Amino acid sequence: MHLGILTGGGDVPGLNSAIKAVVNEAYARGWTVTGFRRGWAGPVETDPLDLEGTADHRQALTPEFVRSINRSGGTVLHSSRTRPSRIKASSLPDFVKKTAPHKDAGYVDATDHVLAVIDALKIDVLVAIGGDDTLSYAAELHERGAPTMCIPKTMDNDVFGTDYCIGFSTCVTRSVEMIANLRTPAGSHERFLIVEMFGRNCGMSALGAGFLSDADRTLIAEVPFEMERLAELLSRDRAANPSNYTVCVVSEGAMEKGGRIVEKGEADAYGHKKLGGIGEHIGVGLKELTGTDMMIQNLGYLLRSGPPDAVDLTVAKNFGTMAVHLIEEGRTGLMMSIRDGHYTTQPANISTQGEHRVNVAAMYDSENYRPKISKVEGTTLYLR
Repeated sequence: MHLGILTGGGDVPGLNSAIKAVVNEAYARGWTVTGFRRGWAGPVETDPLDLEGTADHRQALTPEFVRSINRSGGTVLHSSRTRPSRIKASSLPDFVKKTAPHKDAGYVDATDHVLAVIDALKIDVLVAIGGDDTLSYAAELHERGAPTMCIPKTMDNDVFGTDYCIGFSTCVTRSVEMIANLRTPAGSHERFLIVEMFGRNCGMSALGAGFLSDADRTLIAEVPFEMERLAELLSRDRAANPSNYTVCVVSEGAMEKGGRIVEKGEADAYGHKKLGGIGEHIGVGLKELTGTDMMIQNLGYLLRSGPPDAVDLTVAKNFGTMAVHLIEEGRTGLMMSIRDGHYTTQPANISTQGEHRVNVAAMYDSENYRPKISKVEGTTLYLR
């Protein structure tokens, strides 16, 4: 058995642990593993008629190679936001341009090429680790006849079909630590502390960070806010604090009522522009309304950096192990999943069937902009 593996989208702590688990479990069965470098760009940049000449886009993965990779964050295979089914012709090597059918506005569909690469390498099953964009393309390949397995990862914990994605726990853990540290300068200078963190469409990361750090207010992507109301609440919080400061955690995808998400730059292959700047926008608005000085901190890539915590080590290792167990049983076209506290599977295309978002009615006070836990008994470890 020959497995392929790749990591796509933004990196998170725990990816290396999943890669290591797949490799060790595969070699224990006498199988081999090839890693594609830079996500879906790996097979796109591989020439099926010249595998040796394009070998730098792949990495032979052995137990010796992966021995210590789980001790650090990120992904040894590197990553990208490449979408082979709609990719700019200008960014493709000539051997792909000649065969890929054109779509629109200078884009082509390189899926036939990717399938040819998988066939040329004699890969039996391809394991894709990523968010809903990466996994949706893996599901497309499976439907086209190339067996795949999917492992969900994202700091936002927003992949539909699973209660948990690799990277979420480390993101929340690290944000809680950083918010605690930021209280020192915020209190020293008696300011409003605005902390911006991940959450394009899903506010779970911000909600968890705000809840566990006891932030005064938390703004999530699912619920638009009113600047005047926020100014009123934070001013009240600051006045009630003996140290005369207040903390507000913000999802990067949060927006004012009647406004738009703050984003910039060109859209990536999946149509997403780079988010970031809502914290600055809120700081300017609050300063105008209250006259109070602001401290604005975008945690950004700090939440992606460094090694995974124990939860992400556990889930990543178990997802990777489970994927190989299932392949051995002859089962493919599945996404590894956790539902109601149990490891299970879902169809590979489950990520395209719905949205995983904050249960606002059960977990959020939309009037006062803060977490609200309506019920704990009978819920899962990570409240949802």
